[in-house]
Amino acid sequence: MRRVLTWIAVVVTALLLQSTIFAQIELAGAKPELLYLVTIVLAMLEGPSSGAIAGFSAGMTQDFLLNQPKGITALTLTLVGYVVGTVRHYITTPSPALPTLLVGAGTAAGLLFNGFVSFLLGELSVGFLFLLRVSMLSAIYNALLTPLLFPLIRRLAEHSRPQKVYRW
Repeated sequence: MRRVLTWIAVVVTALLLQSTIFAQIELAGAKPELLYLVTIVLAMLEGPSSGAIAGFSAGMTQDFLLNQPKGITALTLTLVGYVVGTVRHYITTPSPALPTLLVGAGTAAGLLFNGFVSFLLGELSVGFLFLLRVSMLSAIYNALLTPLLFPLIRRLAEHSRPQKVYRW
């Protein structure tokens, strides 16, 4: 139960920061996407099923609270969480740059997929070049924020895991 409450608090905090403080920080139309960052980091730490669950709940929370078309962000974050969690099992390098690279690539791919689905549903109101530019800049933003937020999220993940009980 503590684990679920911890991840709910992380997702809600990321959404609040994204919609208040980081909404003010804009460069060429792009803003940091903290829910992508949180979902990708959780998928890296916990695996594909936890990444998909976190992505779905974060996406639905964003869709409902920010009055967006329902389900597009949830679908995108669910797929991003699952794919990153699956890919992480096949990467064996202990490089400290790995989280930064995965967050950048996952954010760019997720935002492009979100734009593609929005286009198919008639919800995309910008051009593809603008979408490409915004997704790359948001990926750079998230990659720059990863070294600051990854240790904090990792520590929360480690403290929320259930303690093993050893019996004699």
